[in-house]
Amino acid sequence: QVQLVESGGGSVQAGGSLRLSCAASGYIYNGNCMGWFRQAPGQEREGVAAIRSAGITRYADSVKGRFTVSKDNAKNILYLQMDSLKPEDSAMYYCAADEWVGPNRRLKTSEYTYWGQGTQVTVSS
Repeated sequence: QVQLVESGGGSVQAGGSLRLSCAASGYIYNGNCMGWFRQAPGQEREGVAAIRSAGITRYADSVKGRFTVSKDNAKNILYLQMDSLKPEDSAMYYCAADEWVGPNRRLKTSEYTYWGQGTQVTVSS
């Protein structure tokens, strides 16, 4: 059973930065895919960034150039560096993992089996 625990959320002013972490435990297939998703109140959960264990990344258009996803495969920790934050980035951020996700579906919530509990990010203007 895979367990995911997010940390690093908080409150920051617009233009600031935060780094989220997701610690994964349990059996994880070497070819796994991990991703970050977010959900604001009253909105659907959306994909933000994803990374395969080989380092291939994918980003939502809304965060390209501002967010960077990375992974420490030895420690099984997923990161999301968020820079130039905007108020519209405010949401609960979730970490997700699955053994395999097709290259065109890595930002789709339906493709992931394992989910963390989330960490709140609030960006004030």
